[in-house]
Amino acid sequence: MGMTVGSRLVDRLKEWGIERIYGYPGEGINGILGALNASDGGPEFIQTRHEETAALMACAHAKFTGEVGVCLASSGPGAIHLLNGLYDARLDHQPVLAIVGQAALTALGGSYMQEVDLLTLFKDVAGEYVQMVATPQQLPNAVDRAVRTALSERTVTCLIFPMDVQEKAASEPPQKHGMVPGSMGFAWPRVIPPGEELRRAADVLNAGERVAILVGQGARAAAADVAAMADVLGAGVAKALLGKDVLPDDLPFVTGAIGLLGTRPSWDLMTGCDTLLVVGSNLPYSEFLPEWGQARGVQVDIDARMVGLRYPMEVNLVGDAGETLRALLPMIQPKPDRSWRQEIEAGVVSWWELMEKRAMEDTAPLNPQRLFWELSPRLPEGAIVTADSGSATNWYARDVKLRAGMRASLSGTLATMGCALPYAVAAKFAHPDRPVIALVGDGAMQMNGMNELLDVTKYWRRWSDPRLVVLVLHNNDLNQVTWEMRAMAGDPKFEASQDLPDLDYARLADLCGLEGIRVEAVEEIGPAWERCLGADHPTLIDAVVNRDIPPIPPHVEWKQAKTVMKALLSGDPDAAAVVRQAAKQELPGWIPSRG
Repeated sequence: MGMTVGSRLVDRLKEWGIERIYGYPGEGINGILGALNASDGGPEFIQTRHEETAALMACAHAKFTGEVGVCLASSGPGAIHLLNGLYDARLDHQPVLAIVGQAALTALGGSYMQEVDLLTLFKDVAGEYVQMVATPQQLPNAVDRAVRTALSERTVTCLIFPMDVQEKAASEPPQKHGMVPGSMGFAWPRVIPPGEELRRAADVLNAGERVAILVGQGARAAAADVAAMADVLGAGVAKALLGKDVLPDDLPFVTGAIGLLGTRPSWDLMTGCDTLLVVGSNLPYSEFLPEWGQARGVQVDIDARMVGLRYPMEVNLVGDAGETLRALLPMIQPKPDRSWRQEIEAGVVSWWELMEKRAMEDTAPLNPQRLFWELSPRLPEGAIVTADSGSATNWYARDVKLRAGMRASLSGTLATMGCALPYAVAAKFAHPDRPVIALVGDGAMQMNGMNELLDVTKYWRRWSDPRLVVLVLHNNDLNQVTWEMRAMAGDPKFEASQDLPDLDYARLADLCGLEGIRVEAVEEIGPAWERCLGADHPTLIDAVVNRDIPPIPPHVEWKQAKTVMKALLSGDPDAAAVVRQAAKQELPGWIPSRG
């Protein structure tokens, strides 16, 4: 049998260097699956438990490698299931290619089984490039543009393959009217702002006396340049959640996370600065930046569409973060007065002392912060940490200290639940020689995590370093939303929506052929981490934790405090326990004075 469109697709992906495709099978992609099975040398098909997790894995692959992540799903429901993971990639600006099946061309328009208007369905999430391959001659150009667009625009693209087209004989496009050739290859250009714009930015930064820097994931490849700029400017550096691994947390001028899940030093940095430099970040919460008009602003971003969105910037530098900072640095005059820097560093020291104090408060059940605090000094070199959306995100943002060489990520802008385990599995495929730790709430565990334990069971023996550790915060409560209801709406906990069914997650891990460890006492925390991080197989910690410890934000206004108190006094079933735990966690930081 000659080469089919399905096999030509597989070969073209291989030529682009695609080594791995995450997906789930179905009749609508039989022609592609058969081609993958017959392929010599890949790409390898990784079967996930659900199409959503396949897309999340493709997103994580892109985050942890910088390469395009690829996911594959069948027609109809398979394609639909991809959407949540694809939106995670789109909103976090990650290059992902989705390949989906479709009903046969001959059936389209006939209300056929699993016939869905996929071009319309994917038009938003893959708006930069979504195409249906209807003839064999389309294929080379369609694949090339989809991969190149995903990489160059850092976004999601989608190719749709009707079932009958997959089985057709492959045919290269001839050079004639109406035909478009394929063309491979892509390399990032050097993008540097004009010299006069760099000079304007330097003038702003040189005039400042109290400079604050905010970095996001776009600054990751420019970490050394950010640190050098911060040193010359005498600045502190705050990190957006997606930029948590840009700079190590043990640097004295790094103030940690910013925003609702952020730190007090980051809040103080922003409220006290007179100049703001933002590098590779699109932090959505402008209320955690300086008051408009308080600071002069300079922003660096590779995408002109993203500058000036959160703060009225005086100079917008469109360019690669590293290239731009290296061109800008020689124009910067060192700040002789280091009092601002000393103030920042003193605040950081005080903050870590407060975090330790809060983490060490004994509670029954366990204080969740203690789990994260005890993990930090035990993190192996080169570890990769993934975090889910929920209360675990608070403690990941504030209590986990990343060191140089470590990687970490989560669903930043979409903030979808159920991402940490798929991210962790993809991280192990991308870096099988590195230990991976997934930090998960029990809500996220029940949503996607339990299924993903089966993926771990299926594949872990292939990883040269088999350490994949899952921490489950077991409190039987959708805790983050419970606190959001209290703090934002002034509503008491709604047990019908917030209570979760109880489950023995350690036993579940054992049933999956992994090792589960139940942790209920504070003296069990350290030994559990050491046992897991020293194991020769994947492990899970089922930590029974207190749900009443408030995730105290870095700054609380009187209005917010009143909202929480209104909720607690309106019949909240956990009100008494919440007040007790808030007092232990330093009540003045949670309930402010009227002044």
